[in-house]
Amino acid sequence: MTRGRFIALEGGEGAGKSTQARLLAAALRARGVDVVTTREPGGTPGAEAIRDLLLGTEGEGWHPRAEALLFAVARSDHVERLIVPALDAGQWVICDRYVDSSRAYQGGGGGLSDAEVLELHRIGSGGLLPDLTLLFEVSPQVAAGRIALRDGEQADRIGGREAAFHLRVSEAFGRFAAAEPHRFSRIDGNGTPEQTHALVMAAIHATFDLKP
Repeated sequence: MTRGRFIALEGGEGAGKSTQARLLAAALRARGVDVVTTREPGGTPGAEAIRDLLLGTEGEGWHPRAEALLFAVARSDHVERLIVPALDAGQWVICDRYVDSSRAYQGGGGGLSDAEVLELHRIGSGGLLPDLTLLFEVSPQVAAGRIALRDGEQADRIGGREAAFHLRVSEAFGRFAAAEPHRFSRIDGNGTPEQTHALVMAAIHATFDLKP
């Protein structure tokens, strides 16, 4: 059996990842591809429980190292119980956020080194990386408008952090994409969902042997 493909969608708050994950999954299924959609943190019952701990706004929250460890634990369960079995079964996995979010948020935003985050990933998830990472890049103005529509005044613990934190996150994503162009496809996410989806499909066709 041919192993499936692993596609991760990355970007800052309000980049449109969740919408594009749904559109991509529908487009692939229309072409006869067996698709599994998932998210991080989450994807399995254990990882979803950790998601609540990480993103809930009650209590004082976590310092960056504890936060990185919790993300790594959630990802380890996600990879072991969902992602790898699906890939081994020949399914395509579309994941809304993956390890590059930890690199950007706990690393670039929180101050941990990239080496530390990647070492946690090596230990917890065997260093598994996506076949393709779609990085959605939007202007701060577009992102702010989308976040206001999506969250109102109810942002989660990480999404609600100060603008300087999110700027560091965005800069980190840009560095990763520049350093690993073989794995990243940078997508202009400022347009309509349909316009952005067309760019996504162009990246998919450029990377994978997929029928029209």
